[in-house]
Amino acid sequence: MADNWLQRGTLLLGEEKQERLSNAHILVVGVGGVGSWAAEMLCRAGVGAMTIVDADVVDTTNINRQMPALTSTVGQPKCDIVAERLRAINPAITVVVKQMFVNGENIPALFDEGNFDFVVDAIDTLEPKGALIRECWRRGTRIISSMGAGAKCNLALIRTGDLWKSEHCTLAKNVRRLLRDERGKHKLPVVYSMEEPRKNAIQPNPAGGKPIIGSLAYFTAAFGCHIAEYVIKEI
Repeated sequence: MADNWLQRGTLLLGEEKQERLSNAHILVVGVGGVGSWAAEMLCRAGVGAMTIVDADVVDTTNINRQMPALTSTVGQPKCDIVAERLRAINPAITVVVKQMFVNGENIPALFDEGNFDFVVDAIDTLEPKGALIRECWRRGTRIISSMGAGAKCNLALIRTGDLWKSEHCTLAKNVRRLLRDERGKHKLPVVYSMEEPRKNAIQPNPAGGKPIIGSLAYFTAAFGCHIAEYVIKEI
């Protein structure tokens, strides 16, 4: 691979920051509509090591917004597809694949296995999300979390800010409620949207479980780009 592939990024970031990125190990939990794009942008910026975590396989409903979702990859593990793409971008990157659902019981062991410089939380299920955030706080590991990108489409209203000050996001509201005992003790950088959710873009699921929420690739990808921007700046 050409040794100048990071030349243009280095012109913006500088040699010192580029070196820090090359030495960084990022944990990305959830490689769907937001996390997959965040992982790709971090890889293209020159991050040297990444652990990616997701238990899901590609479904046809993922094709409209998720980087690993193609007609040819339906039924395949998302983690494997994302890992292959990251290695195709930068063959020198170290990618650790964890095909698993995270929870309060297995998250500590996940952290014990890797010395992470930053955590990207792209989980869309409340309890595991809270457990991951709490573990980062407990260990002093830097983290940025994605809030809800569904039923919204106005790019101009995407924000990066503190969880406790976020507005107009149902997921953020639920996360605040879950972590209310930590309010005033910790800040949590999040990517969220100020746009009110479009009610007509949310439908009950005939099969039960989570509702079906409208989404578009440019919007979920923009969340991923905001996350990548924050991580790169902080590192």
